[in-house]
Amino acid sequence: MRNIYSRRKFLKTVTAGGAVMAMSARSYGRVVGANEKISIGIIGCGNRGIDAHMASVHKHDKSQNIEVVAVCDPWRVRQEMAAAKVKEWYGRDAHKFSSYRDLLALKDIDAVMIASCDHQHTTHLEAAAKAGKDAYCEKPLAMKLDKLRNACDAVKKAKTIVQIGTQQRSNPSFTGCRELYKTGILGTVGRIEQCRNGTKPYWYKYLKEVKKKDVDWKEFLMDVPDRPFDPMLYAGWYGYREFSDGSIPGLGSHFIDSMHYITGAKFPTSCVCLGGTFTWNDEYKFTCPDHVQALWVYPEGFMVSYSTNFGNSSGKSFKFFGDQGTLDMTNQSEPVLTAEGGSKNKGIIRGRNPVKEVPMPDHYLDWLQCMRTRKTPNASIDAGYQHAVAVIMAMQSYDTGQRVIYDHKKREIRAG
Repeated sequence: MRNIYSRRKFLKTVTAGGAVMAMSARSYGRVVGANEKISIGIIGCGNRGIDAHMASVHKHDKSQNIEVVAVCDPWRVRQEMAAAKVKEWYGRDAHKFSSYRDLLALKDIDAVMIASCDHQHTTHLEAAAKAGKDAYCEKPLAMKLDKLRNACDAVKKAKTIVQIGTQQRSNPSFTGCRELYKTGILGTVGRIEQCRNGTKPYWYKYLKEVKKKDVDWKEFLMDVPDRPFDPMLYAGWYGYREFSDGSIPGLGSHFIDSMHYITGAKFPTSCVCLGGTFTWNDEYKFTCPDHVQALWVYPEGFMVSYSTNFGNSSGKSFKFFGDQGTLDMTNQSEPVLTAEGGSKNKGIIRGRNPVKEVPMPDHYLDWLQCMRTRKTPNASIDAGYQHAVAVIMAMQSYDTGQRVIYDHKKREIRAG
């Protein structure tokens, strides 16, 4: 009855407006009626899965008529925590699984929210697309280029609605900066940079006690080579290169995506990256660098710089440097436009000027609304592909010590 009702509701709506719309049969069958409940499954019940994804859609569950009905995580403890939230919020028991395959096999799931480990994102997203499920997927979208291509191709083929978790695209202040940038008031922009520093790598805060009997170890490893259960590896996966590439994809993906959003740029032409562990050499033997510097060159004619210093938290910045002035986004909720440093400033910019916000629905609400309208979300699969290419380039340069280039037509990264 779901599809019959949805189709009738959709046809009634577009006919009333005199609209004629061409849709594939597959997309047509997935239109959700305005009064029909959207059922969501959670893949990955860690901090992001419960505290960000679940909590954020819960704020809209009544207005958007959605409900979380299933949860999935290799760690039984987090499964039960997520299921407890479902019971508290909706008064019903959630389906609980350790494998994403079992969750995706549920016929009454319309969409999934993917908050799994970095090395699992593309596998989960590709499988969701092939199962015909809409998805919200955490960043970084991918660690490997071939898996990135496969996942994106699957989404495009299935025509599912996918929102990537680069939520700054839905930030009113960032959208205000985007509109400001379009005016050309900065003049020629030659450099865009972010220094995102801290006293300690963020992966330390996730270290905790994990018991072997509570973990589906093979489900966690996925396609990573098998090895004996290691509680430190499981709890601290953010700091180990097999499961995450550290701060450039983890934090820098937000920066790259925001820069793409504001400037309209899509792909860098080249990248160089250096780094290492210089401060936090200790018994945990984390393999993600605590200091790193990446530089990308874009065909639009500017250089983009991202750096992390996890040994000293001073020196944070986020700026767009033009020859007529500077857009300072270091305080991301209150960005300002100044004439500071403008080598060709003609007096157009004076003083410190707050950037006017542009009202936007929050990132999760945008996704929920797009599932009904079938419009493209703020952080589309194309946007996710673009930020992923940039961060994969950086890590490939880091690993090889070579400058790398991206061939957009062939969708290849190579030394050059």
